[in-house]
Amino acid sequence: MPGELYAPTFVAAALVLVPLPGHWRARNIPTLSIISWLFVLNVSYGVNAVVWAGNADIVLPVWCDIVTKIKIGATFALPSSCFCLALQLHAIASSLKTSRGRRAMAVDLVLCFGLPILIMALHYVVQGHRFDIVEDFGCRPAIYISWLSLLLVDLPPAIASLLALVFCGLALFFFFRRRSAFIHMINDSDSGLTTSRYARLMAMTTLLGTWNAIVIGIGLWATYSEGLRPWTGWADVHFNFSRIQPYLIAEFPRPLLRLTYLLWAAVPVSSLLFFSFFSFGEDAMKEYRNLRGWFRTRILGLPDIQPLPHRPEILSLYASSFGEASDVESGTSLRQPSQALNLESPWRNYVYPSRHYSATTFASETTIIPIDYPTQKDENFYKRMEFWAI
Repeated sequence: MPGELYAPTFVAAALVLVPLPGHWRARNIPTLSIISWLFVLNVSYGVNAVVWAGNADIVLPVWCDIVTKIKIGATFALPSSCFCLALQLHAIASSLKTSRGRRAMAVDLVLCFGLPILIMALHYVVQGHRFDIVEDFGCRPAIYISWLSLLLVDLPPAIASLLALVFCGLALFFFFRRRSAFIHMINDSDSGLTTSRYARLMAMTTLLGTWNAIVIGIGLWATYSEGLRPWTGWADVHFNFSRIQPYLIAEFPRPLLRLTYLLWAAVPVSSLLFFSFFSFGEDAMKEYRNLRGWFRTRILGLPDIQPLPHRPEILSLYASSFGEASDVESGTSLRQPSQALNLESPWRNYVYPSRHYSATTFASETTIIPIDYPTQKDENFYKRMEFWAI
């Protein structure tokens, strides 16, 4: 397995980008943050696995300087982004409002990108040397284990994970307490949010937040189970700062090696969880159809045909030259020599879907086609800028 560590990371990097277009148009900052950090982490893990497969050579030092800082920032950014999503869900359930102002978006930017960058800078305070290189896994951040490292680097991600779970619980409490008012608010809202989408977003935030809390808890236990080193001062901690420490897999005890694999797998697993929740909804299916249409028209040069969602009504076309038209609703056939052409399949999926339909005369008095007319509400639906991109 060590020589194949790059494969799942590159696959996870590709999967996490699948829901990106919908979230980009929706300007959902927490989900965009999760996509960004997971993508960068997976790519860096994959490159590390390729470069340091079977060796711990000191190469690409500048690359390691960059990705080790990104690792520090992402460790906080992922649970913090889940915390932002939990705040959104709690705000909707408690205030019964789906609109979000600029202040809320500013808070999202600070929690998802501002604070992670700050923690990346604070890591230098407890960075005992430049970085470590682990065989097969590549470069890793160097941390001087002390009470200051716990306070500045390792404790904030744990707090963010716990806060995410707390606000998810509060959101569920308000949802069940004011369920009827919540459903009424969702039905009258123009935000594109539905009860099922809210439930899926809640499930994803809870599951991903729980997973982050478990991984962070295991990491804290593994890091601080041996105790804390005394803080002996800036000069002593940063003595010989340019040192790069290599580690070979053969030097690892078996329990530590298993723990290393587990913590490494947390990033691809998180990417898979995110992909599974955000890549199979109605909006995702619409994105796939749009992508297919773009490929047909721009790449293949073919006319685009987009099947619309299935409707239960059976639409049939009855053409007759002599006999009287049959009853359209009952679907009875015409008198001979009448000819009935059933358009239920495959053409039914290409008819505009609507709950409102009427019959109109076409070509002659004996040829009747049920024709759908979109209501004003349906037209506004497609013009609406949706905030929720599940």
